[in-house]
Amino acid sequence: MSDTPQNPLEALMRQTQEMTEAWTRALNPAMGGFNPAQMDKLWPTVPAEMLEAFFGKQFNPEGLDAKTRLLLTLLGLTVQGAVAEAQIRLTVRHAVEAGATKQEVAETIGIAALFGGVPAMTKAMDLATEALDGTQER
Repeated sequence: MSDTPQNPLEALMRQTQEMTEAWTRALNPAMGGFNPAQMDKLWPTVPAEMLEAFFGKQFNPEGLDAKTRLLLTLLGLTVQGAVAEAQIRLTVRHAVEAGATKQEVAETIGIAALFGGVPAMTKAMDLATEALDGTQER
C-alpha cells in the first residue's frame, strides 16, 4: 500500500511541505525541527512597564491600559476560532504580566464563547492553561 495521496491537491500540498522543510534545513540546519506553533517560546515575556509604555496609556492617557488591550486581543483571537495558538499563549502571558488575573483571562475567554462558539472557547482555554501553567506540549 502506498503512502502517496490519491487527491492531486493533497499530493501537491505534501510535496510543497516536503520541499519547504528540505529548503529550510539546507538554509539553516538548526531550523530543521522548527515548529511555527511553538513560536511563542521564542518570544520573551515583555516586562509590564514596557507593555504599558508601548501598548497602554503612554501615548493616549485617556485610552485603554495594556491589560485591557491584551484581554481584548485575547477575546478577538478566541472569537476567530482560537486557531492562532502561539499568539493566544503569548497574549495570555503578556496579559498576566500586565496585571490580569487567571480569573480575568478565563472570563475573557468565556465571553468569547458567545461570539466564537464553545469549541473556540474550549481550545482557547486549553491554550491559556498551557501558558499559565507552563505545560505547553512540544
